[in-house]
Amino acid sequence: AFKGKKILLVEDNELNREIAQEILCEYGFRVDTAENGAVAVEKVSTAAPGSYDLVLMDIQMPVMNGYAAAKAIRSSGRADSAKIPIFAMTANAFREDVDKALASGMNDVATKPLDISLLLEKINHLQS
Repeated sequence: AFKGKKILLVEDNELNREIAQEILCEYGFRVDTAENGAVAVEKVSTAAPGSYDLVLMDIQMPVMNGYAAAKAIRSSGRADSAKIPIFAMTANAFREDVDKALASGMNDVATKPLDISLLLEKINHLQS
């Protein structure tokens, strides 16, 4: 179901990034990575509209955090800037964190460590 779908995985911790990338690839996703929000905004901005099916955005990162990066992507004025799904990745899934993620333009929250079955369910929900 996910074969060929392209995810931008934004995570500053190299080990976490590698583990998540490995798991996502096993499910058929094509995974591009960014180590902070600024790199993520740059990659989304320079890719052709529709290049990414989903952005998995860590919240706490150096240079530019996930909230700021999501806002920058949403306000970029690109053809797909309003539609591209962005999921926050955070260990803090308290109500206020979820509200803050949604307020910054994200579609949903994936808790860390990644619960892959729940994540796949949320991605499936996007496609329906």
